[in-house]
Amino acid sequence: MGAVAIGQKDFEQTLDKGGILLIDWWAPWCGPCRAFAPVYEKVAEANPDATFAKVNTDEEQELSAAFNIRSIPTLMIFREKVLLFAQPGALPQNALEEILKKVRELDMNEVRKQIAEQEKAEAPPV
Repeated sequence: MGAVAIGQKDFEQTLDKGGILLIDWWAPWCGPCRAFAPVYEKVAEANPDATFAKVNTDEEQELSAAFNIRSIPTLMIFREKVLLFAQPGALPQNALEEILKKVRELDMNEVRKQIAEQEKAEAPPV
């Protein structure tokens, strides 16, 4: 299927589909973004079970600000609406495939349990 462009209008809908969602935050003038694009597209084509999205930070400035995007390209990976990976910089194909493999192998019940424990530990005492 390849990567699809998304923006503020369809961001929530895309995230709510669940499953694995990768987001490439990019801009047309960004050299590293343009270099990463064919790698991202190739991995997208090879993994039709995951959603590969692209957000143009020039066109979606409000959305980019909401996610605190300060450097592009930035890659984010969600699984079942949980942010599991967020890192600026272009990745080589083998690194992107390895991260995707690790995301698939995660026990999401365990991930949610760890998040809940962390939130409880960080909550101010009552």
